[in-house]
Amino acid sequence: MKTPDEVWSIVNALKELYPDALCSLQYEKDYELLFAVRLSAQCTDERVNKVTPALFERFPTLEAFAEADPAEVGEYIRSCGFYNGKSRDLVGAAQMLLSDYGGKVPREMKDLLRLPGIGRKTANLIRGDIYNEPGSVVCDTHCIRITGRLGLSDGTKDPAKLEPQLRAVLPPEESSNFCHRMVLHGRAVCTARKCKCELCPLTDWCSHYQAQQ
Repeated sequence: MKTPDEVWSIVNALKELYPDALCSLQYEKDYELLFAVRLSAQCTDERVNKVTPALFERFPTLEAFAEADPAEVGEYIRSCGFYNGKSRDLVGAAQMLLSDYGGKVPREMKDLLRLPGIGRKTANLIRGDIYNEPGSVVCDTHCIRITGRLGLSDGTKDPAKLEPQLRAVLPPEESSNFCHRMVLHGRAVCTARKCKCELCPLTDWCSHYQAQQ
């Protein structure tokens, strides 16, 4: 595992490389981010961003979603895959947000996990992006892959096991943005198919790179 100084070196190098650590999903309202993240399961953010403008125009409020026919919602999100389950989750989540949370996206993990289709990955993203909650760790495929290569984790592929490992080593105030930068780095440099180490500013602290030297 890395020392605190090494972790900060990684964090700061990523900050320099990706100064704008923004979620790539496009949204205007808090619940729109919640719904967009649900749609992104087994789907690219690029595809979700193509689908949501028409979806949010057709159903412009939580009330509209809550009253919607899941079959109609499904037609708008068909290209995202698994659209039957996702459409039911969006309608069900809208109904619960209105009935249980006053139309607001809740902040607490236990409340977010009550919503249909919402797991810890989505809940952590909401807590980090909407509420700036320290220690929010989003363990998506890029984060799992790259933190394992860097040596920030024991290499586990299980998000439930990775989350506490990263929470233990990452500065809490940096964790949410760090995970966004993992996505950007995973798309541009440390890809699943190939590690483009010649382009990577993290090699001085990367266990995978060091092992090959």
